[in-house]
Amino acid sequence: MHANELILYVADQARAKAFYADVLGLVPTLDVPGMTEFDLGGTTLGLMPVAGIVALVPGLRAGEGQRCELYLRRADAARLLDRVGPAGGQVLAAMADRSWGERVGYALDPEGHVLALAEA
Repeated sequence: MHANELILYVADQARAKAFYADVLGLVPTLDVPGMTEFDLGGTTLGLMPVAGIVALVPGLRAGEGQRCELYLRRADAARLLDRVGPAGGQVLAAMADRSWGERVGYALDPEGHVLALAEA
């Protein structure tokens, strides 16, 4: 586990785990009921069932505001974007030069989170 962790709330932990394992080519460092984690090299990506966070945080309701963008800078970003569809996600925008000086492609994971893959 790293000092920084990004947690995505997911409806289906197994589906989310399979998607990120396929796209990133990684094996989870933790995979137990209620949490799957991947080592992203300095940051941990956690996948937590939305039911778990709703139980932990009083007043939080599933599906309201739990959206985020996972922005990953990788030398192999284009190759990873090619894996999105076969892994169960949806490519939204092909790799392209962006106004802020990076080449980035955008996708949705099976849970509807935005996955931005930027060439490092």
